[in-house]
Amino acid sequence: MHTESTLPLKDQQRNILRLATAQALAGANSVVFYATGAIVGHAIAPNASLATFPITMFVLGMAACILPFGRLARKYGRKAAFMAGTGAGVMTGLAAALAVVIGSFTLFCLAAFLGGAYAAVALSFRFAATDGVDKARRARALSLVMGGGVAAGVIGPMLVTGTMDLWPSHTFAITFVAQALVAALSAWVLTGVKSAEPVAAAKSGGRPLREIVRQPGFLRTVFSGAVTYMIMNFLMTAAPLSMHMHGISQQAANLGIQWHVIAMFGPSFFTGRLINRFGSMPVAAAGLMLTGLSVVAGLSGTDIAHYWLSLILLGIGWNFGFTGASTKIIDFHRPEEKTQVQSLNDFVVFSVMIIGSFSSGALLNLFGWNAVLWGSLLPVALALLTLLPVRRKAVARW
Repeated sequence: MHTESTLPLKDQQRNILRLATAQALAGANSVVFYATGAIVGHAIAPNASLATFPITMFVLGMAACILPFGRLARKYGRKAAFMAGTGAGVMTGLAAALAVVIGSFTLFCLAAFLGGAYAAVALSFRFAATDGVDKARRARALSLVMGGGVAAGVIGPMLVTGTMDLWPSHTFAITFVAQALVAALSAWVLTGVKSAEPVAAAKSGGRPLREIVRQPGFLRTVFSGAVTYMIMNFLMTAAPLSMHMHGISQQAANLGIQWHVIAMFGPSFFTGRLINRFGSMPVAAAGLMLTGLSVVAGLSGTDIAHYWLSLILLGIGWNFGFTGASTKIIDFHRPEEKTQVQSLNDFVVFSVMIIGSFSSGALLNLFGWNAVLWGSLLPVALALLTLLPVRRKAVARW
């Protein structure tokens, strides 16, 4: 078994800063696609029911690429995967801009797939932050890097609002060109991340995956994280289009998405401390409960305030649920198994998200926004039920 070396504190801090910055820049990629994907899809798709299909392709790109990127990181180191992912991010923006100009739905879906590949690598930044860090500080390192997404909540909507009308005959074309430039900047930032161990140390050894998966609590942890992300994606995919259908302006929708993304990542500055205090899974359970509250807020009405409150609660719920589950996953693997187990976890998360992203568009078009909200409650309830034993233990400790 390989033992991972601990980086000097200064290198740990620099890695966290670079990864948090890259998270902010890469997060803008996701914000741009979530804010515009369904609207562009609605404009150029051959059928209105396919409006959210580009978002589905985005999630499919995440699911399809996470395991190959994990193998790339295992063989050549995380930085190789970072460069491949940010390269896909540059191609995303250029292909999407061209798709808008020529009105090609197929090309736009391909761009969305590449955007998902970039997003998949970006989510591995949170795990990379724990490399070479003492166990007691890993939750904090992971959550701080996710905190970089706060800036994404500012950068992404600014890219959309500031560039969407620069080419009046092709709305959003310049937005996607700007997104490509931001992805290139992210690649440059990531070149300075220092590795915690020689690449060779991660290339061999480790238990079979079936043995890792059979560990008590592993499946429960993966399931809770997958549901948290799926429901966030399920509601966030449909929300901009629903606001558009209810006569809410694009600028107001952009602002709602902006506050949602800030709510997703803002709590990260203290989520790590909450995890150290109460434990990973109790925090994940709290996230699921907040997600349920976001549904209640959404069911209360279709004014701007209802959408914004729902999206903000959804963002905070995602942060608690996903950070808690992600931190717990680290406990299930040895250093030489990390990229394999982490990419498997994210593969499951992204695969489940595909169901949510595609079905939300169909539900919205056929039955309306309330149907999307009601449809999210069952998986949240199931995930909470699996965590009830964990919550009881946490209460007993308190």
